[in-house]
Amino acid sequence: MLDIKQVRKDPQFIAEALRKKRYDFPLDDFVRLDSQRKEADVRSQDLLAERKKASKQIGALIAQGKSVDEAKAEVNETLDRLSSELDAAVEEAKTVQQALDELLMGTPNLPDTAVPEGVDEDDNEEILTWGTPPVLSFEAKDHADLGEALGQLDFELAGKITGSRFSVMRGQLAKLQRALTHFMLDLHTTRHGYTEVYVPFIVNSDSLYGTGQLPKFAEDSFKLEGDSGYYLIPTAEVPVTNMLRDRIVEDAELGDAGMKFTAHTPCFRSEAGSYGRDTRGLIRQHQFEKVELVQAVRPSQSDAALEELTGHAEAVLQALELPYRKVRLCGGDLGFSAAMTYDLEVWLPGQNAYREISSCSNFRDYQARRMQARWRNPETGKPELLHTLNGSGLAVGRTLVAVVENGQQSDGSITIPSALVPYFGTDTITSQ
Repeated sequence: MLDIKQVRKDPQFIAEALRKKRYDFPLDDFVRLDSQRKEADVRSQDLLAERKKASKQIGALIAQGKSVDEAKAEVNETLDRLSSELDAAVEEAKTVQQALDELLMGTPNLPDTAVPEGVDEDDNEEILTWGTPPVLSFEAKDHADLGEALGQLDFELAGKITGSRFSVMRGQLAKLQRALTHFMLDLHTTRHGYTEVYVPFIVNSDSLYGTGQLPKFAEDSFKLEGDSGYYLIPTAEVPVTNMLRDRIVEDAELGDAGMKFTAHTPCFRSEAGSYGRDTRGLIRQHQFEKVELVQAVRPSQSDAALEELTGHAEAVLQALELPYRKVRLCGGDLGFSAAMTYDLEVWLPGQNAYREISSCSNFRDYQARRMQARWRNPETGKPELLHTLNGSGLAVGRTLVAVVENGQQSDGSITIPSALVPYFGTDTITSQ
């Protein structure tokens, strides 16, 4: 959530900045609601002062010749009227504040000044490429054809069990999914300094509001039936980041480099906004797995932390010898809560294209303000908002896709990257 003080100070600047995200900030609504809130607050304070003054009038009325009972009755009548008016003013202030909060909750984060102008992914800025896409002596197949030919990937069976956008893997492909997960977690915990955490796969609405999935992306979420208000997690970002909700972290707990967490979880998304896109294969599923990276740092560290975190995701791709490119998202493609995002796009021979495999974002204090995630600044002794970051390190299913497509051989077998062999047990996947 944006800092309301910043919005009040220069709402026109806020509106201009958000245009880079192709968001039309309701400037007039904000000014009107904020004015109403101020008026209601002033009215409440005035009424409180009147009530306090009125309660002291019994003696003055008696001095004017009224009986004690008459004085009390007159004062009580005034107090009743003032209390009624005060209740109405307080309720008005509460209603207006709620409307103001909802407006700000639905307002995206400000983009960093370095974010390029642009409408969609075609306008993203390429930062670098790594590795060379393989040159195959045969026509490349996509992972769906390869997996089905191996007898280890079954979309029809998944459709029978559940429906579209689900999959069943068996044998070596199922083992590859597990091996990739273990490899990523080991890399991030032993080399990159992350603490592995195990978190709930079901969260409450407060957690989704905290990281910014609600209210904007309610239709993309799987909400459980009943009165619980529970949701299946869209990503481990939600439960892991919310570990800091309503907390004040001492400076010593942050250490030199901030707090770093990694978690492997399933992720559940309805993909409501992706109708007709990637209907085949594992690229866009309702259920998938990720190894997530989350950092919480001092405000002065967040820009450097984004470069570091992105580098940790890149290290996975490099260790697996998967060609990729790094792009900086333009304003029109930038996520709701993000101030800056790097996407890593892996090369897929079956599509003859780079496809996103990780998004690494700096949210600055946007999520922390929604969650009241703070640290105690030792220089002032006062709590201040943390800066939060996250990224996929990596999306496991898409990494499997990349390994399978880049490792495909003319006979239909799959060569496994050498770094993964200790986890997988062999260097080749063959038909069962």
